[in-house]
Amino acid sequence: MNDQSGQAASFELQEGERAKVLGPLDFTTVSALLLVGTKAICAGQASIIDLSGVTAGDSAGLALLIEWLSVARAGRRTLRYENLPSQLDQLARLSEVEELLAVPLVAP
Repeated sequence: MNDQSGQAASFELQEGERAKVLGPLDFTTVSALLLVGTKAICAGQASIIDLSGVTAGDSAGLALLIEWLSVARAGRRTLRYENLPSQLDQLARLSEVEELLAVPLVAP
């Protein structure tokens, strides 16, 4: 999961149904992160995802976060993001999807 500058991205499981994303969330890293994050969300291992380790983000990274919310909803799981990087927050505002990322998704 390397971007064009060689930076790797990773999805790390932590204690208490928490996970942390490290590295860039961009076109070159989201495909691999999608699979790993989806498995963790579906297994109930990631109801809180900490984004404080994200070093860069683009529209593909934003799309990944929205897709994970969709996965959580489909699996009737709760999902919340913590420490959304300002770059992704601004992109979410410009795209008018900031409300999706700001509120914890609680499964119906």
